[in-house]
Amino acid sequence: MDTLGGAEFAPETTYLNTSTCGLLPMAAVAAMTALLGELVAGRPGGAGDQEMVTAARQSFARLAGVPQERVAAGGSVSVHVGLIAASLPPGAEVLFPEGEFASVVTPFTVRDDLRLRYAPLERLAEAVGPETAVVAFSLVQSVDGRIADLSAVRSAAAAHGARTLVDASQSAGWLPLTAGDWDYTVTGGFKYLLCPRGVSFLTVTEEAQESLVPGHAGAYAAEDPWARIYGPIKELARSARRFDEPPAYLAYHGAERSLALVEEIGVDAIHAHATALARRFREGVTALGHTPVPGESAIVAVPGLGSRVADLAGRGVLVAGRAGGLRASFHLYNSTADVDRALEVLAG
Repeated sequence: MDTLGGAEFAPETTYLNTSTCGLLPMAAVAAMTALLGELVAGRPGGAGDQEMVTAARQSFARLAGVPQERVAAGGSVSVHVGLIAASLPPGAEVLFPEGEFASVVTPFTVRDDLRLRYAPLERLAEAVGPETAVVAFSLVQSVDGRIADLSAVRSAAAAHGARTLVDASQSAGWLPLTAGDWDYTVTGGFKYLLCPRGVSFLTVTEEAQESLVPGHAGAYAAEDPWARIYGPIKELARSARRFDEPPAYLAYHGAERSLALVEEIGVDAIHAHATALARRFREGVTALGHTPVPGESAIVAVPGLGSRVADLAGRGVLVAGRAGGLRASFHLYNSTADVDRALEVLAG
């Protein structure tokens, strides 16, 4: 099976580690290099183009299936989650899956006046109760690639009037995302969206915007960002842009190109490609006598094989070690040859 990325990527290893960090497309590197050259030479307009931030926002909005007015641009998932955590009243109950990624959990735990509960991922929906204010979870779990029962969680939250916070960092780019199904989504762009670090998106429903305080609002959060850059902003943006962080322009110049490539290839095509490779790998490690975490995810975890990560790296196969297991993740630039090479090394 050929790659989908064509000449846009040039890995020098068998790279099966997108869940840690995605490879940058050549077009993104070229855009960032061009901006670097301008910054060295002296750029009349400052550090970068706001148009690139707008284009990236629009591209992500199309990928997420929401209007661009619902999308805030920032630099990290934890900052987005921090806004949501700060907006909750004292005593509010927040429900997480056990073993959820720290960036989703910690912004809530640093407050000492919230009630936090945890439940196994497979029983998350039934753990939602009448006192639950927010259910916060990743669509795809970082540690092992398991996919939450999205329909069940959404229905349970709606039945109890709880808001939903979804982290799509391990899924957006290979798993179709319908951000409108959730009150909030947060997505780090440096994994399956192939963006540089420093690119992250928050989506917010119109209703949820009303209770979310833009605690880091600055000049970029204004309805007219250049109307008043000294003193307090008189009118914040009427869209989710009020929750924007000041952009890391270098990263967003690359992100505009990366997101355009994901759009051009299409998430459905990437999903079919990546999950087929993951299925081949899952079947291969099973044939070798190991027991991978089951599922139809583009991320495959093999418990107990974490000790092989260094050996694989030494032979040019890059995977991750998580919670004692081996984690391999597949994306558009991977091929069946990559899968077979990893299995060959594992077979010894």
